[in-house]
Amino acid sequence: MLPGRGRDDRAARLPRVLGTRTAWTPVGDGEFFCPGCGGDRNYQRLAGRRRFTLLGVPVLPRGESAPTVECAACRRHYGTDVLDHPTTTRFSAMLRDAVHTVALAVLAAGGTCSRTSLEAAVAAVRAAGFEDCTEDRLGALVEALEADTGRVRDEPCVPGLAIELHEALDPLAPHLAAAGRESILLQGARIALADGPYTPAERDALATVGAALTLRSDDVTRLLESAGTPS
Repeated sequence: MLPGRGRDDRAARLPRVLGTRTAWTPVGDGEFFCPGCGGDRNYQRLAGRRRFTLLGVPVLPRGESAPTVECAACRRHYGTDVLDHPTTTRFSAMLRDAVHTVALAVLAAGGTCSRTSLEAAVAAVRAAGFEDCTEDRLGALVEALEADTGRVRDEPCVPGLAIELHEALDPLAPHLAAAGRESILLQGARIALADGPYTPAERDALATVGAALTLRSDDVTRLLESAGTPS
């Protein structure tokens, strides 16, 4: 036997003699966006307890393991922060609601009497997913929004309307790339410009949109100017 060979053999066998094993217990389930599969999948939320093993047999507890999310399709494990990402279905609904709310806010800032602004708003809302949106329905919603927030047309973006915008946009912004956030602001800008230059109230509403989308003020200014520049 070569010198030191027996010691190396014992060292190589040691991990197979001693080790740790985690026993997982399901504690919840649901649907999530699986980064491994690249789509919506069912998941199980697992709680784990670790144990030392001797010859593969659990012998001593070693504490709890961090909670884990297991994809029902690919069986990969992820940290629970993966559940913060909305499912594809939820993301589509959030985006649709965001465009709808921005359109209402811009119209409430002064464009609801303009047919061209209503037409632009309806086109944007339909493209976002509200296919049954009409000018009459959107106009009625603007009137209801003004009554609910106590807003008077051509006044700055009042707190009630700002809250509506932040409630729709704040949860969405972290999941959108810069181009996506800019696109939502530009849609609102084009609605405002459909009947002429921005009014001060429209600019104020669009500035609130930009802030809720975490866009810098100078970027908001640049985008509003570019929206009014013929391509």
